[in-house]
Amino acid sequence: MPSYEQIVQQVITSILEIVSNNVSHNIDIDENTDFIADLEFDSLKVMNLMEEIEDLYDISVPLNVLADVRTVKDLAVQLQSLAGED
Repeated sequence: MPSYEQIVQQVITSILEIVSNNVSHNIDIDENTDFIADLEFDSLKVMNLMEEIEDLYDISVPLNVLADVRTVKDLAVQLQSLAGED
């Protein structure tokens, strides 16, 4: 199972891939970055991110988990929990 730090870095990498074509300025992303307030993610971008994350970890992220996810840290914690349930 990947460490928390590895999960955070992989989530950040996935986010950068999604936003790189749609943002004209550099974005600093860390574990406190808010998907909606800081990155202006809409539901489609969130679902694209989830698809990449699910493929990366070969897991299924339940939709009800997304209600508790606002930041990169929130997502990393949830992913670590889901990955540990195998």
